[in-house]
Amino acid sequence: MNEAELDELLSTPRAETVEALRDSPGDIVVLGAGGKMGPTVARMAARAAALVGDSRRVFAVSRFSSPDVARTLGGAGIEPIACDLLDRDAVALLPDVPNVIFMAGQKFGTASAPATTWAMNTIVPAICADRYRAARIVAFSTGNVYRLTAVAAGGARETDPVGPVGEYATSALGRERVLEFYSTRNRTPVSIIRLNYAIDLRYGVLADIGLRVWRNTPVPVAMGHVNVIWQGDASRIAIESLARAAAPPFVVNVTGTETLVVRDVAQAFGRAFGKTPRFRGKERRDALLSNTDLMRSSFSPPEVGVETMIEWIADWIRSDGPMLGKPTHFEERAGQF
Repeated sequence: MNEAELDELLSTPRAETVEALRDSPGDIVVLGAGGKMGPTVARMAARAAALVGDSRRVFAVSRFSSPDVARTLGGAGIEPIACDLLDRDAVALLPDVPNVIFMAGQKFGTASAPATTWAMNTIVPAICADRYRAARIVAFSTGNVYRLTAVAAGGARETDPVGPVGEYATSALGRERVLEFYSTRNRTPVSIIRLNYAIDLRYGVLADIGLRVWRNTPVPVAMGHVNVIWQGDASRIAIESLARAAAPPFVVNVTGTETLVVRDVAQAFGRAFGKTPRFRGKERRDALLSNTDLMRSSFSPPEVGVETMIEWIADWIRSDGPMLGKPTHFEERAGQF
């Protein structure tokens, strides 16, 4: 599999994605479309819209620090727009649309520039929610808004008290509260996606573990359990959440349905590579985990399983496939990013 084939696979909509867009008529704008997951969501939205067949337009908005991303999206029938979402005047000039997928935010770099993280995670959503008060909005958040939970408890539920650790997680909760405020004040329908963690072959928790095994680097196991979900599956659920947007917001955990043991994942990569994994630390009894009961009752199940993801990633690493070079730092327990 090459990158073009991977991007095609990641952005393939399912029937439920198409039906959700049929139930959410009108153009779509993806705000913050230049990140790791943004191009997949924009491409999938465009492909699903084409299957609906109503000639709607899909706009991808980002600063586009990499012109290649904008060119690639343009080649997929998406209209890229370069915009600084902190610039209220520039945001005011964005197209009027009834469907918004909000993906802007900052996580890494928080420790060195916390003010920027707070601006991106609270001011930007305020500007965008006010600008698109008449739209329906799907907004990405994170499972980091929860406190670490006992592994035996099966993960935090949407109704559990939040307990963010560190400035990134606290600012992410701030993003949710800002969106909740504008949803309630303006009756803007909103869905909030608490994602934890999306992966593809080029980045993510499984790639982080696989690369450590491949390079004979110790795998940290203090955060000994994780949830992951294939980026294509997370993108499908996000787009399908347009049809579930509500005021006050519909909030849902989006991740894989299994609690993975980091040590077991490393051992699986070890078998694939013919290597013996090395480990660092000792498993704790709690971890950053999310319960998926609401997701499973609201959406069709994820289509790509853990064994398949590990097999694909192992093949990708063995064949020296390109990586994004953006570690997740899944092992971080003190919220420092």
